Amino acid sequence: MSDTTDTKQALIVIDVQNGFCPGGNLAVPDGDTIVPGINALMDDFPLIVLTQDWHPAGHSSFASSHPGRAPYDMVDMPYGPQVLWPDHCVQGTEDAAFHADLAIDRAHVVIRKGWNPAIDSYSAFFENDRATPTGLGGYLAERGVTAVTLVGLATDFCVNYSALDAAKLGLDVTVREDLTRAIDLDGSLNAARDAMRGAGVTLAG
Repeated sequence: MSDTTDTKQALIVIDVQNGFCPGGNLAVPDGDTIVPGINALMDDFPLIVLTQDWHPAGHSSFASSHPGRAPYDMVDMPYGPQVLWPDHCVQGTEDAAFHADLAIDRAHVVIRKGWNPAIDSYSAFFENDRATPTGLGGYLAERGVTAVTLVGLATDFCVNYSALDAAKLGLDVTVREDLTRAIDLDGSLNAARDAMRGAGVTLAG
């Protein structure tokens, strides 16, 4: 066991689901290759959180919900700009299930996000309206957590948004880039790295 078990640290594993792995509906290149490393890293943390994209069919962030639009188009939603995605991680489907090799039995809590049909949710902490909490911030506060390490999918979207929100909540935030993979949509990876560094997030690995 690492010394991190003696401190108030949590590991947050972002969206390691079939939908974001090769063969999934919104596959991130090499998304499955980080699973063994994530499982090994779990040994170093006393508290482990998993997040799970959990969309209803016909979610407003799906391109299929917008006639004439294609995946990766941008639209304006009531809460701001929104990327339109292929249908993915629909509740109860194999696409939404955690990757079979992920050690899900070691998680202390699972946070499901994106279940509101009107609002997408990249961050583990807030939906994309930037106001509606998932409850994770309160959970970590009640457990006395002061530092979090983030891994998972995808670096430039859900990991990035989660890291920025964790920093805004006053947490010490580290992103293990070796245990994340990116979509990199029109330069989104470099933009995410700049945003995270600007917020005081440590990029490691």
